Amino acid sequence: MANHKSAIKRITQNEKRRLRNRMVKSRVKTAIKTVHAAETGSADPIGQLRSAQSLIAKAAKKGVFHRKTASRKISRLAKRLNRASA
Repeated sequence: MANHKSAIKRITQNEKRRLRNRMVKSRVKTAIKTVHAAETGSADPIGQLRSAQSLIAKAAKKGVFHRKTASRKISRLAKRLNRASA
């Protein structure tokens, strides 16, 4: 266990950040799944794609994902949707 006050504070900050990052990653995964479901179902896939892109971009801006990882995820989603619609 930490002995210094600053180390204790660091532990609590890291835990808060870990939980926040986990929540954001979970939201992104759910958004990606809804895009995959929308491309086969009757839901609006373009609207779902836009909302997923927005979530992924926000996660990258907050530092949850690396910017290139976010770019890759967005690119793969768009590519998959374009193949499904063609």
